[in-house]
Amino acid sequence: MNTVSWTLAALALVAAFTLGVVVTRGDESYGIAKLWERLFGAPDLGPVDFAALTRSPTGNDALFCPPGLCAAPVDGAPPVFAVPVARLRDAVRVIEVNDPDVFALARDEAKVQDRYLARTRLMRFPDTINVRFIELEGERSTLALYSRSQIGSSDFGVNRKRLETWIGLLRQSLPVAPQP
Repeated sequence: MNTVSWTLAALALVAAFTLGVVVTRGDESYGIAKLWERLFGAPDLGPVDFAALTRSPTGNDALFCPPGLCAAPVDGAPPVFAVPVARLRDAVRVIEVNDPDVFALARDEAKVQDRYLARTRLMRFPDTINVRFIELEGERSTLALYSRSQIGSSDFGVNRKRLETWIGLLRQSLPVAPQP
């Protein structure tokens, strides 16, 4: 992002706080979330092809991918869960439903891939989270997760922490398959 974009973002931020506009989950047709959309475009960054994925050059993303699926460098590998893929997908949906700052965007049945929008609590910065669910033999499954920020050149580790939290919540709610 260039200096002009940063300056505009800073001015927009000051204006939003001056007006006392902070938006919570629900109607985001006004306020700071709408301001980010006017300045930077639609917050949904769209689907990804995990096999051909190229990481963000700014470092404001995180990728957790099982071995052999992603050519891009990964931040970690998710566990294999001892549940069918449908149950894993439902567990991710529960995470979204229970987080007031995460919203479902799309569900691709053919690719078994879902997309979510997460917003930071105070500043409402948007991040797109792509999740691909992978069926394995023996009633097991795993997933690939990619979270990326729309705005800025650094996310201070927010995307990685989010994916680590999601994986931790999945570990708490689902049985993990034993390692061979």
